[in-house]
Amino acid sequence: MLQLLYTVIFAEAVLILTLLFKTPLRKLVILGLDRVKRGRGPVMVKTVAATVTVVLSSSLYSIAKIHARTAEAGAVIANPTDQVLMSKHILEASLMGFVLFLGLMIDRLHHYIRELRMLRKAMEVAKKQSRGAEDAKNSGEELKGVKDEIISLQAKVKQLESEYAQKSKEAKDAEAEAEALKKQSEDLLLEYDRLLADNQSLKNQLESVEHS
Repeated sequence: MLQLLYTVIFAEAVLILTLLFKTPLRKLVILGLDRVKRGRGPVMVKTVAATVTVVLSSSLYSIAKIHARTAEAGAVIANPTDQVLMSKHILEASLMGFVLFLGLMIDRLHHYIRELRMLRKAMEVAKKQSRGAEDAKNSGEELKGVKDEIISLQAKVKQLESEYAQKSKEAKDAEAEAEALKKQSEDLLLEYDRLLADNQSLKNQLESVEHS
């Protein structure tokens, strides 16, 4: 019984040390504890804990019984047999209490490690969401800048279209004026040719008069 209790205490101490320090072995231990807490594992653990508690209560009852018997006998010191039995029961009770205490520590450590992992995952998700929100904000600001630039370019395009229409109108007016000047020039040339012909005719008439 005592050897079994010492073995259990040693195993529990090793498990606690494994859970306290971050090593590759801790992951295996945590996986093992996760599997133990699934299915029939919790029932078995509770059954073992209840059995140890019953045996612990029996040892405490035996200690109280020996102490009461010694008090009824009126002796200050129990006889050697009672002393040996009491020492054995006290040692067994101490070891079983220590086993239960270490088992509770293992359960709480495993629980807190799982909560810490979940909290870290939640923090990572929150950080990713925050980064996504910042990226969306930055992209929104960039999109707003692009929209402003598009609006500015559209205003410039409208201004250029207005200037082009004005220049085109001026060019058409200039072309019409040039066409009118060209027509006027042609009329003047025709008038000039007519005057030349009249002049030549007058010269011919004068020459014929002089000859006659």
